[in-house]
Amino acid sequence: METIARKEYLDFLIRAKGKQIIKVVSGVRRCGKSTLLEIYRAYLQTHGVSPKQIVAYNFEDAEYENLQTYQKLYTAIKKRLLPNKMNYVFLDEIQHVAQFEKAVDSLFIRKNVDLYITGSNAWFMSGELATLLSGRYVELKMLPLSFAEYCAGKSKLSADNLSTNTRYLAYLQESSFPYTLQLAGHQKDITAYLRALYDSVLLKDIVARQKISDVMMLESIVKFVFHNIGSPLSATKIANTMKSNGRKIDPKT
Repeated sequence: METIARKEYLDFLIRAKGKQIIKVVSGVRRCGKSTLLEIYRAYLQTHGVSPKQIVAYNFEDAEYENLQTYQKLYTAIKKRLLPNKMNYVFLDEIQHVAQFEKAVDSLFIRKNVDLYITGSNAWFMSGELATLLSGRYVELKMLPLSFAEYCAGKSKLSADNLSTNTRYLAYLQESSFPYTLQLAGHQKDITAYLRALYDSVLLKDIVARQKISDVMMLESIVKFVFHNIGSPLSATKIANTMKSNGRKIDPKT
């Protein structure tokens, strides 16, 4: 599938290019962070940057599991840096590296390194970033596809003559996650993909990150919130609803 241009986000990276500041790209899983960096690396190479000047690791790839300590990561990157040239370093899903901020800080102080990192929202909350990388970063908060981007993607897939209203209905039903465009017309496949994505966010991000023991209670709360989108909500209302369904929980929890 042809890549959808994420112009707003790409322009942000282009403006920040070469500036001595860490570029942080955050966002929900599968919103397109890795693809954005691929687009940007292609842009760099069409604007005079040699492939040898680009160092890229995606830590969701098992190939790089041996680099998931900050010491090993820094040593591996240092060996690949070209002297007397700007090096563009991309560290995708960096939260998988233990104490990653130490490697990032060491790379940041090198004058010939332009540094880009990504992470999922659950791990890259602004308060924590401010603590780990205080004063040394700018953050680009990515979202899944806007309606305009979704329509552009649809047009690349097929020259349909659907009305804007019909496309918007499909946008709501199929979701704004980029991969669902490849599954267009196959609602069961889209539903299965979104369910798997939901499970990943819930179990890998929220449960693992917050060390939640009662996963069933969390799922009940999430479903309740989903069913009440647009309605006033409070911790007390959620707790009372859970209690009425035979699930005891305190509003503080």
